Amino acid sequence: MLPIQQFKNFIEKHRLFEPGHSVLAAVSSGRDSVLLAHLLQQSGINFGIAHCNFQLRPAEALAEQAFANNLANSFGVAFHTTNFDTQSYAKQNGISTQMAARQLRYTWFEHIRNNFGYNCIAVAHHQNDSVETILLNLTRGTGIAGMHGILPKNGLIVRPMLFLNRNEIDNLVANNNLAYMEDSSNASVKYARNKIRHQVIPHLKELNPKLEETFDSNIKRFRELELLLQNKLNEIMPKVLIPHGDDFYIPIAAIEQLEPQRLLLFGLLNPFGFSEQVIEDMLSALNKHAGRVFEAPAYILVLDRDKLVLSKRTTTPHPVVIKPDDNEVSYAGFKLTLLHDDSPLIVRDNPMALSVDADALIYPLTLRTWQQGDYFYPMGMKGKKKLSDFFVNEKIALNEKNQIPILVNGNNEVIWICGYRSDERYKVTAHTKKVIIFELYKLNL
Repeated sequence: MLPIQQFKNFIEKHRLFEPGHSVLAAVSSGRDSVLLAHLLQQSGINFGIAHCNFQLRPAEALAEQAFANNLANSFGVAFHTTNFDTQSYAKQNGISTQMAARQLRYTWFEHIRNNFGYNCIAVAHHQNDSVETILLNLTRGTGIAGMHGILPKNGLIVRPMLFLNRNEIDNLVANNNLAYMEDSSNASVKYARNKIRHQVIPHLKELNPKLEETFDSNIKRFRELELLLQNKLNEIMPKVLIPHGDDFYIPIAAIEQLEPQRLLLFGLLNPFGFSEQVIEDMLSALNKHAGRVFEAPAYILVLDRDKLVLSKRTTTPHPVVIKPDDNEVSYAGFKLTLLHDDSPLIVRDNPMALSVDADALIYPLTLRTWQQGDYFYPMGMKGKKKLSDFFVNEKIALNEKNQIPILVNGNNEVIWICGYRSDERYKVTAHTKKVIIFELYKLNL
C-alpha cells in the first residue's frame, strides 16, 4: 500500500495546493517521479503528466518518453512532452549541460502550466535530495538560506514527497511492484550531486544511520533562524536603505551600528545581487576610499563621503552631436532646445536655461557625460576648475554626476554643466551680437 494519508497530510500541512486544484506532475520515468504520479492518482487529485526528452541519451530517452506516455494513458490523464537540443542550448549560453536542462525544463513546465490551466507544478524531490543540496551548498559556500534545503513550496513549484527518504521510496516502489526506468546517468560520479550521493552520504550514514531524520530536524531549525533574520532585516531596512529618487542612500553611520554587521548588511544587499565578497570589500573601505564602486550584475554601490549610494546599472549615454540648424536634441532622458536670437538676451533665475554668445560657438557641439580631465572657468569666478572638484564642492553624489549632461564646444571646451554652472568664456556681454538660448528639460520616461 502507498502512504496516501501521509501524502495528503503533507500537502495540507504545507498548503501546497487546494482541493480541486489541477497539478502538472513532472515525470522523468525514474522511480521517484513514477511514485509521485501513483500517489497523485490514488489520492484522487486532478493531474496531468509532463515529460522532457533532453536528447542526451538517445535510445534511453525515447524509451523513457514512451514509458511516461503509457503511464499517462494508463491513468487516463493528459500527457505533455517535448524534445530539447540541450547540448546546443548549453553551448550557446555558456552553461553546463545540467544547468541547461534545468532552465529548459522549468521554463517549459511553466509554459504548459499556464497554457493548460494547471494550478501548480509538482516535482518528486525527497529528503535525500534536500540533504544533497545542503551538502553541496556547504561545499561551495552558503548563507543561512542555503541551509534550509529544498522547500516544500517555491512559488508554483511544489514538492509533496519531501516527507519520504530514499530508502522509503525504494521500498514503496518494490513492495507495490511499480514499474519505472533507471536513468543510467544517475550512477555516474562526474556530476557534483552524484559524487555527494554515492561517495559522501554513504560515509556519513556510517556515522549516523538516521542521517535524513537528523537533517530534517536541522532544516526546521535553519528555517526558523532564517525567519528570525528576515524579521530583523524588515525592522532595520527603513533605517538603512533610504529611498532617494530612483536610488537608495545607505548612511555609513547606520552601517556602523549594525550588529552583526556583515550578516545584516549582506542580508540587505544580497537581494540586489551583491556577493559576500563584495560586502567584505565594502566594509574594509568604509571611511577610507570615497569614490570606490562596488558592482553586482544589475546594480552598483558607490561609496560617497558619508553614505553608500545604491543605483541600478545604467549604460553610459552615447554623446549627442548638435548641428548649427538643430532646434532640439534628445539625450539620455533629457530634451535640449536651442533658440536662436539676434538680441543679446540673458536668461536669469532658471538653472535649466543658459544664454550663450553665438559667435563663441564652434560646431558641431556635443552633449555628453563628464570625463576625467574636464575643466571649465566657472561663471563669476577667476581661474579654471576641474569638473571633478566642482562636483565635490557642490556635494553632488558620485552616482548623480554621471547623469548630468555636459554641453561641450567644438574645440572640446566645456560650455555648461547643465543645471549647475556655465563657463565664463561663453557669457553674453555688451559686445555680443547674437545669442543662443539653451534650455534643458527632464523627460518623464
